[in-house]
Amino acid sequence: MRYFFHIAYQGQHYNGWQKQPGAISVQAVIEKALEKILKQAVPIIGCGRTDAHVHASQFFFHADIDQPFDFDLLYRLNKALPQNIAVFDIIEMEGLPHARFDAVQRRYDYFIHTYKDPFLSNQSSFYLAPQLDLKKMKAAVNLLPQYKDYRAFCTQPNKYEHTICNVMEADLFVNEKGDRIRFHIASNRFLSKMIRILMGKILKTGLGELSLDEFESLLIDRQTPKTLDPAHPTGLYLSKVTYPYLNLPPRTEFLHSTQGTDWISVKL
Repeated sequence: MRYFFHIAYQGQHYNGWQKQPGAISVQAVIEKALEKILKQAVPIIGCGRTDAHVHASQFFFHADIDQPFDFDLLYRLNKALPQNIAVFDIIEMEGLPHARFDAVQRRYDYFIHTYKDPFLSNQSSFYLAPQLDLKKMKAAVNLLPQYKDYRAFCTQPNKYEHTICNVMEADLFVNEKGDRIRFHIASNRFLSKMIRILMGKILKTGLGELSLDEFESLLIDRQTPKTLDPAHPTGLYLSKVTYPYLNLPPRTEFLHSTQGTDWISVKL
């Protein structure tokens, strides 16, 4: 029987989702917990791969469990997992749906704070840049859905068959004080470090180090720049994953209102 697991995790202590030798990954921790509970190895397939130290406020993986179980697996798994990984739902699926290949949309949010705050250091990226030109950054963000080829915003474009991404949503939000920023983007797929590279270039436009025309030329020319300068991983969250047959709201409250923050879309 195939099951979909609806989870979330804080990624600052993990070397990403994907299991790899010599590193602690979210996948490896969950597989170890499942093996301990079910008394057999249970390989799991995630809906994507998050970078080291990147978070997921919504994530799905699937697993095939051969033997029926007559206990509360949700309870036991949450008890076995560390506090920074939570399982919200275990959903019995018909047929063999695929957590990665069947996803039709993934949404990410990237959080920035421009003042030093020890309570935000593991949740949001700190950039000491209080004079960011938010309108210029918003103009850069508005360009994204107009283009399809994101080859210039990828660390390894040649490993893909193509670098086309259908960006459906892109927006820039700010809090009332103007010292916290959220970049939101949704697409059918993303390339290696694409969002962090995009965020790095958007920040450069806000700092006056990159003109709007230069930013757009990266989308038009599709040439990898000499320096990519990806933004810090800490502020990045995989925030929603949608399937044709499964569209669950995120269970975490982090994105919508964090510590009383009301997010306002930046106006041009």
